[in-house]
Amino acid sequence: MENRPQVVTPGCKAVVVGTGRSGQAAAALLHSLGASVRIVNMNEESVPDSFRKVIAECGFETAFGPHTAEQFAGADIVVPSPGVPMLKLAAFVPEQAVVLAEMELAWSCIPDIPAIAVTGTNGKTTTVRLCDAMLRKAGKRVFLGGNIGTPLSEFVLEKQTADVLVLEVSSFQLQTCRHFRPSVGLLLNVTEDHLDYHHDIQEYIDAKLQMFSNMKEGDAALLGENVQALVAKAANAGLQQADVSVFSDTGRFASASLKGEHNRLNMEAAFAATRQFGVSLDDALAAVKDFSAAPHTLEVVAEGNGIVFVNDSKATTVDSVRAALESFAEPVLLLAGGHYKGGDLTSLTDLLKKHVRAVGLYGDSKEVFESAWTGVVDLEWHEAMEDAARSLMQKAQEGDVMLLSPATSSFDQYANYKARGDDFTRIARNLSE
Repeated sequence: MENRPQVVTPGCKAVVVGTGRSGQAAAALLHSLGASVRIVNMNEESVPDSFRKVIAECGFETAFGPHTAEQFAGADIVVPSPGVPMLKLAAFVPEQAVVLAEMELAWSCIPDIPAIAVTGTNGKTTTVRLCDAMLRKAGKRVFLGGNIGTPLSEFVLEKQTADVLVLEVSSFQLQTCRHFRPSVGLLLNVTEDHLDYHHDIQEYIDAKLQMFSNMKEGDAALLGENVQALVAKAANAGLQQADVSVFSDTGRFASASLKGEHNRLNMEAAFAATRQFGVSLDDALAAVKDFSAAPHTLEVVAEGNGIVFVNDSKATTVDSVRAALESFAEPVLLLAGGHYKGGDLTSLTDLLKKHVRAVGLYGDSKEVFESAWTGVVDLEWHEAMEDAARSLMQKAQEGDVMLLSPATSSFDQYANYKARGDDFTRIARNLSE
């Protein structure tokens, strides 16, 4: 059993910044460990009703509004939201406070389960799902979470068990990790990204490389070919001790249903990571054969006229659209719009410039999207999704992906996201004929 550092002691004061799913899970875990918890959130109205009940039942302190030193006064531990840059908090956090990512807080509570950690600019979500599928094909019990879906703190709180933790980790999380040590660390790629969050590209790169900083002999550091030069320049003690190897496209996954060189590399990466836990090539190939996107989640629903049509109707938030756009190397024709729930659409600007040929807006929230994206990308609005999709087809080139990833709820025009996705599937099949 690994001896993992314990930073939470009964009676210590913890400040949790943000009330998203990871913030809620961190607060609950800290409370269960005996910490005194204060919730800090910019907007009181954005706190979910279900979490308001938890706040009342557990007796958490609360502090709302723009960040101040008073909100963090007396803190021994600060757990920031992954969406809040540390640059915005640094001036308010007491010198004695330990700043701790929610993921590392949870990881410190489960010393007997090894972890595969996956980071990179693109392909993280697909790769962790592939790791999960390959491990399960080999008969392993797996927890899949982190930056994708379920916070690791929920795993701890629910007293779950697993043979392997498979964690998607972002630069935001890694920047506030100090002791985190995965058994297998996988860095897929690094390209310029998140400079609205990080001070500069070097800070972004350093955050990614932080994943390897505590590795020891016997741990595996797996690298995509385009990050070798970055790693060679890094004065990272963990990389000097870990078993370092580079993965590349060998061609063994060429017949898989997942399209594109980037997905072949994702499959190679997943196999390189999971073979450390006994996954055979036969297991990996069988997992890939059965692998498919979940319905309405990056689901390929039609191909024709040189275009691949992808249904991501379940992407109701800005962050989920970000994940979708990061999944494609091909130019994207993006369908977006509907009942806007909030989120910073301007944070997608760099991804739109990098990945998107044109955007077709439809339904509600025309003004919100146009104010954020006009001048950034070729943009049109139509009342109906079908009209927006047909207009995008006029701009399509062979090899493009038409992606429905709305960043909104569906309730302006559809009963739910499933009905919206089903309508897109109908439209896509007509356009692909």
